[in-house]
Amino acid sequence: MWKQILLFLIINFIGLAIGSYFTADAVQGEWYLSLEKAPWTPPGWVFGAAWTLIMVCFSVYMGAAFKHYQGEQRREVLIIFGTAWFLNVIWNPVFFYLQWTTVALFVIALLALFVIRFWQQAWRDMTWEKFLILPYLLWILLATSLNLYIVLMN
Repeated sequence: MWKQILLFLIINFIGLAIGSYFTADAVQGEWYLSLEKAPWTPPGWVFGAAWTLIMVCFSVYMGAAFKHYQGEQRREVLIIFGTAWFLNVIWNPVFFYLQWTTVALFVIALLALFVIRFWQQAWRDMTWEKFLILPYLLWILLATSLNLYIVLMN
């Protein structure tokens, strides 16, 4: 299982690195700073810490899921993972680079549905591992609310 956890850590942190490429300068850019943001928007440093915790937990979950599921169930988990990974990665350039906040809201809402699907499946099939998805689920719901606020108020 440790090999799978390491593999998912690498894949997930590659995704974060791609996303941060589009985010790093943009969060200090004129466009983002001028946006009306939600009063519950966390300070900038929280985002990096949160994503690090989320991806470590989620990678452990994926390693356990890879071991737990076989055949068609494993294939389904990997398809859901790949789709969620892609949505997570493209949100950053859609929001920060293209500045398409409404499209970004659609992307993150779709991502939230995939994370909820992970939670449902884990709740049914896993023991302690299901709690490893909780940070991801809570953060994505928070991030969706932040994106929605920006769409509505700008």
